[in-house]
Amino acid sequence: MATCILLVLFGAVHVVTGSDWLQWRGPLNTGMAEGDAPLRWSDSTNIKWKTAIPGKGHSTPLIIGNRVFLTTAVPTGRRSDVGPNRSRAGGGVDAGLEHRFEVVALDRNTGKVAWQRTALVATPHEGYHRTYGSFASNSPATDGKRLFAFFGSRGLYAYDLNGAPLWQKDFGVRMRMDQAFGEGTAVTLYDNRLLLHFDHLDRGFLAMLEPETGREIWRTPRTERYNWAAPFVAVHNGKRQIIVNGLTVRSYEFETGKLIWEAAGLGENSIPQPVQHGDLVYAISGHTVRMIMAIRLGRTGNVTGTDAIAWSTARGAAYTPSPLLHQNRLYVVTDSGLLSNFNATTGEPLYQQQRLPKPYNFKASPVGANGKIYLATEEGDVVVVRLGDRFEVLATNTLTDQSFIASPIIVDGDIYLRSQTHLFRIGSSQTSPPGIGGAASRGTRRAGWY
Repeated sequence: MATCILLVLFGAVHVVTGSDWLQWRGPLNTGMAEGDAPLRWSDSTNIKWKTAIPGKGHSTPLIIGNRVFLTTAVPTGRRSDVGPNRSRAGGGVDAGLEHRFEVVALDRNTGKVAWQRTALVATPHEGYHRTYGSFASNSPATDGKRLFAFFGSRGLYAYDLNGAPLWQKDFGVRMRMDQAFGEGTAVTLYDNRLLLHFDHLDRGFLAMLEPETGREIWRTPRTERYNWAAPFVAVHNGKRQIIVNGLTVRSYEFETGKLIWEAAGLGENSIPQPVQHGDLVYAISGHTVRMIMAIRLGRTGNVTGTDAIAWSTARGAAYTPSPLLHQNRLYVVTDSGLLSNFNATTGEPLYQQQRLPKPYNFKASPVGANGKIYLATEEGDVVVVRLGDRFEVLATNTLTDQSFIASPIIVDGDIYLRSQTHLFRIGSSQTSPPGIGGAASRGTRRAGWY
């Protein structure tokens, strides 16, 4: 049964349940949603509301109660020929252009802005990738009491859920990313602790913070270059450990930040967030080295090349999208739109590199609900595929002139899609067709999630 927390939100009592989407990969941190979601929609059908979002941001929204939260960055029009550190870092789109870094709350029923706060006004020292970057790509998180908006080099900002500022933290770092591709690591929240990493061309680090005050509990140096993968907390034999992807996958003690184990074998530009099933954790890279690696927990030290690597494969590895995990099945979609389904324990492919109805490009991660996988494309289509061992496309839904970089979220039977210009709420009385979904498709909350 999903854990519930009773809170006072927006002047009323609200129960935080498994249907709320409190951070990037959802209530189970696997990409799976509680309940169902629509099967079909179009520009003219099943759109409950559509709201234009100012500026540019690829962060995935959050939902708690009747609020939808997101971040964006809005140019002010003022430009500095040499922004902070620009002579050293430079490059990328919008480098040297001043922006307002915004935190936005929408009314979930209407899509109207409930409140909007400017976290800061600043001139970024470095730009971002023309197509896939933004100054607001770091997905936020909430613990049900506070909202944590992360803007990377520009710090972390905490608000209550009515928009009152609580605290802010400057980490004293100005990140330099590969070819000025930009920043975009999500906040990770687990057991009343915030986890953030700053992997970049200079010396980076992993940090743990106290949500109530922003106090830094510990900071561990890291040597990975330009890594975007969010930290993941795994639990093995009752002990928590923090897994961070990279050229070398590393695990750290939750309480101290001390290194537990490390495994080399992946490539540069790590983006997919790891995920856990049983005593295995899965790490993926798809740029210089294409690899899916299943690493057995319970070991210490350097486990590269040992039997701690339960299985690995180069076929079907994703560069950008994180995997979807459900019932001992690991679903991975490549940036070019090839979908694979692996037995998570053995690595056996149930199907591998299946092509979707059209050539697509992907940056958004897949999400699942009640027997269905939702794949949001750069081309404006969301392809719905059967969740299970047989590959079957159930529907293709098109929103004209839209492009999806942020990942979908699913709450209480509706799907929320953030395109490069709008946020959509989509709902329908038509959900799963006969033979799809059912109680077996629902997940179980991991202990200690809040």
